[in-house]
Amino acid sequence: MRSLLLRLLDNWRAPAPQPDRVNWLSEWDYAHRGLHGDGVPENSPSAFADAIARGLGIECDIQRTRDGKAVVFHDWDLDLLTDETGPVNKRDAADIEKIMLSGSTDAIPQLSRLLDQVAGQVPILIELKSAFDRRTNSLCLAVNRALEGYRGQYAVMSYDPRVASWFRSHSPRVVCGLVIKEEGKKNVRGAWERRLTLWHAKPDFLAYDVRDFPSKFASAQRSRGIPVLAWTINSEELRTRAVAHADALIAELEGSA
Repeated sequence: MRSLLLRLLDNWRAPAPQPDRVNWLSEWDYAHRGLHGDGVPENSPSAFADAIARGLGIECDIQRTRDGKAVVFHDWDLDLLTDETGPVNKRDAADIEKIMLSGSTDAIPQLSRLLDQVAGQVPILIELKSAFDRRTNSLCLAVNRALEGYRGQYAVMSYDPRVASWFRSHSPRVVCGLVIKEEGKKNVRGAWERRLTLWHAKPDFLAYDVRDFPSKFASAQRSRGIPVLAWTINSEELRTRAVAHADALIAELEGSA
């Protein structure tokens, strides 16, 4: 009875998307931050080129610059992945694009340059790096502007349910996902937090930490018609687990087929 009630509530508060909106998501595996490794940095043009050559979709991370542009970079600060220091959001895009990724000849690209590079050859999953103590509107707007006119397949996603909510309100054609990790929140309170986040986001798909499988919550949403993508696959054991519980895989080099 309880599971039926929760399903009815989920159907009401976070309806499943129409299949033709999201079916393409499960037709691909995705290279996590591009196909990086062996001297190829994450989120680099070289990593994206290798993913395209392997016929893999691309997952990437986005930060907003001081002048309101979307750049492809994971960390809040430049320190670990470049020879520069300081927050990404304190630099302008023209400055960011001159910064080389450590150990390579690749510079940090703007999202618009990544879109030009991919040019619809493979789909792109764009994770917006949002902090709950920061406003999301300017980040979402920067990404949305970069995507204007792009004709390839893409989706946006974030841990922050405000991102999916923003796109639903301002750019409803964009496929939106919610990133979920259950670590440390497998109790009753955590389960309700996940459900409230789901209802807030009303996502088209979930991107789920593979280490949480099997997950009752993920299985319940998948059975309702919400695709579940698994991250980060970096071993054969995790690939086997993801294949059993998810519709598509977001993998690193060691977990790629």
